[in-house]
Amino acid sequence: MPKATNAVDDTPTRRSVLIAGAGIGLTATACTREARPPAGAPGPGAHAARRRQAGVTTPQQATALILAYDLDPALRGAAGARELKAVFAEWTRALAETQETQERQDAREADGGREPREPREPRDALEADGGRWSRLTATLGVGPGLPDRLGLRAPDALRDLPSFPGDRLDPARCGGDVLVQLCADSADATEATAAALTRLAGDALVPRWRQAGFLPPSPDGGGTPRDLLGFKNGSANPTAEECERWVWSGDATYLVVRRVHLRVEDFARLSVHRQEEVVGRRRATGAPLEGGSEDDAVDPLAKDAQGRYTTPPRAHVRAVSPRLDDGARMLRRSYSYADGPTDQGLLFLAFMRDPALFARVQRRMAAQDDLTAFTQARGSAVAYVLPGAGPGRPLGAELLA
Repeated sequence: MPKATNAVDDTPTRRSVLIAGAGIGLTATACTREARPPAGAPGPGAHAARRRQAGVTTPQQATALILAYDLDPALRGAAGARELKAVFAEWTRALAETQETQERQDAREADGGREPREPREPRDALEADGGRWSRLTATLGVGPGLPDRLGLRAPDALRDLPSFPGDRLDPARCGGDVLVQLCADSADATEATAAALTRLAGDALVPRWRQAGFLPPSPDGGGTPRDLLGFKNGSANPTAEECERWVWSGDATYLVVRRVHLRVEDFARLSVHRQEEVVGRRRATGAPLEGGSEDDAVDPLAKDAQGRYTTPPRAHVRAVSPRLDDGARMLRRSYSYADGPTDQGLLFLAFMRDPALFARVQRRMAAQDDLTAFTQARGSAVAYVLPGAGPGRPLGAELLA
């Protein structure tokens, strides 16, 4: 397969056009802007100068696919940087063309037209969600080992995660020089995009591992998704204003990925009362044990009238409380996975300003969290999520300059 070096030319390649016609719709691309902000987010002009990738604060889609690639071992130094820059430029252009196609379709339907969708090629590409366009986002990051191989200065907080007690990591499911998070309302859309991006990378990037995820059906018909243990996962996530302080570092951020095996059947044998003690929130509502709503943060020091802590000392929410990290927060955007009857769990995805926060929380969990008796990390990765692209500046332009 030819290398992607020629992608630096300004003329769109045939393969770029093909991915744009593959029926893979975006509400926002990784290279232009974020999706429609959640309720309470700043208005459109609040970050007019920002260039941030979608898929971070974008409203969560139904499915996810994480792809990890390694740079061809023969590529090092300036030559490797040029090759990777060409791949990122090819990916940027392809995703931008897809976004433009989606916007034309949306505008036509907003005008009341119900004309057939534009023809999509190639014919063997998967049509997302039965022919409907999915809210697909692609979020690109680079791993800790890549900058050194290319002779580049690594971002300050980009470093490998330390080992944690209780981990049973499979090296084949860890790490990666380049990580891509694909999210959409259709698994067909993420799979088709993954195949196209891999083709566009040529021989420069070698697939290392992949992990698909999904949101289980919600018994309450929406809201915060639940994990396979039956509890809401992502309650009391940071607000848009808190994300500015704790998640974003300028236009970049960091992504921590953990493939966490869950002992679902063992947890299900506990009474609901004991499950709530282990987690520290109500199973039905997601509210703290001391009362309130799902969006309320847990007060780990709250006591009842008899002077007893309302949240058990070894509850999960105590170990992960932002109050133990001077208020520092991470934005959780996790999914479930099911790789056969004996391996199902949580595809933990979290964005933060500095992965050192995750390391501190994980150490506390290992020491004082009863939920760890039902969890085991088997895959792990960390990535620096690049600033978004802009006119004349593809993804990775700053890092690979």
